[in-house]
Amino acid sequence: MSNKVLSHIDADGNATIVLNRPEVHNAFDPEMVEALTATLTKLESNPKVRAIVLTGSGTNFCAGADIEHMKKSAKFSRAQNLESARATALMMHTLYKLEKPSVACVRGAVRGGGVGLVAACDIAIAERGATFRLSEVKLGIIPAMISPYVIAAIGEHMAHRYMLSGEEFDSAEAYRIGLVHDICEEPELNANVGRMLAHLYSSGPNAVVAIKRLIPEVACSDIDESIVEKTAQRIAEIRTTAEAQEGLSAFLEKRKAAWVEPASQKAKPKKK
Repeated sequence: MSNKVLSHIDADGNATIVLNRPEVHNAFDPEMVEALTATLTKLESNPKVRAIVLTGSGTNFCAGADIEHMKKSAKFSRAQNLESARATALMMHTLYKLEKPSVACVRGAVRGGGVGLVAACDIAIAERGATFRLSEVKLGIIPAMISPYVIAAIGEHMAHRYMLSGEEFDSAEAYRIGLVHDICEEPELNANVGRMLAHLYSSGPNAVVAIKRLIPEVACSDIDESIVEKTAQRIAEIRTTAEAQEGLSAFLEKRKAAWVEPASQKAKPKKK
């Protein structure tokens, strides 16, 4: 695995992915794109992993696509350019489609494709000094592959402004337009991410997966008889599952559900 993407799983099942090219503000080149896609896929299939945190090495989250590589791509054939673009599109989609919850832990500068990574995560928490920019238009290119995720996060009208202007905006504006869910002072960032993970771990694991599948389906549907029927069927199906029955029983019995306690806090077996 490339050292351009690092990953670690702790005792509680928290998986952290670190974009590791700090010398270029964690801009992604083809090797990094391939490594991130492979890492996400591997963590998705690991039953020990409960959630995935994405962050950057050094002082910045991600500067988007590597400018030097994009400059070289002018000499590529159309087929080569299409292959490269598809690899990046797959990386973004793999992150977005994860069944396990993903949290972007955002510091410093976030540019271009880095904004796409933030938008593709389920939850984004940023330090107050973070800055954002959909800078592609300033380079004479377009934010094509990240556009589905960014537009879903900030809406069509805000996308018009920031994709067309390419202007920088701060964390307060990122919060206002819906790109990030919370902002805090930098020393508090890791603790805030930890608190969010605790919230996620008090949720039923299978319910989390079902909700992640439900949201994009409902968001893209008209509120008609078809979606009314689909949603009724979804809740009817899940109510009968063992997880749902455990969650309902735990609530009525005023106790924690079986899935709540993280591994590191579970009582260790006593030695005989």
